[in-house]
Amino acid sequence: MHRIEILQTDITTLAVDAIVNAANERMLGGGGVDGAIHRAAGPELLDACRAVDEVRPGVRCPTGESRITEAFALPSRFVIHTVGPVWRGGEHGEPELLAGCYTSALRLARAHGARSIAFPAISCGVFGYPPEAAAEVARAALTRELAGDGVLQRVVLVAFEERLHEVLWRAFS
Repeated sequence: MHRIEILQTDITTLAVDAIVNAANERMLGGGGVDGAIHRAAGPELLDACRAVDEVRPGVRCPTGESRITEAFALPSRFVIHTVGPVWRGGEHGEPELLAGCYTSALRLARAHGARSIAFPAISCGVFGYPPEAAAEVARAALTRELAGDGVLQRVVLVAFEERLHEVLWRAFS
């Protein structure tokens, strides 16, 4: 299996082919990592997101799926926008939807020739997913999707806060 790096840093500073944005279904920016990525990429990112077709009114990217845009002023080539589930106790398909975020992001990255990708802790901010449970979902999804992969050379999980970094480190150790 690929070695997965766990870093405590600002995801917008990483020089990787693709960074994953923990977006909302509208893909028009927001708070947390989504807001930070939009600010760092510049206003062109919002324009690119607006150009993504809606699959239904107000939804460009359904929960558990991913969409890709250019990265503009970021040091990466692409931003892969994925929408994690809002935590509602774990009995409403949250693990499967969260796994779908990792799987669909990796597949988009490979399809666009990316050899490196960085993920934030999807759904662990305002969406309220318990970090320990989210880290286990991420570990299982990444392990499964990266098995036999010959394209992606570098996979990074990024935590901005120390506590989340420790949770990820334990889950992937």
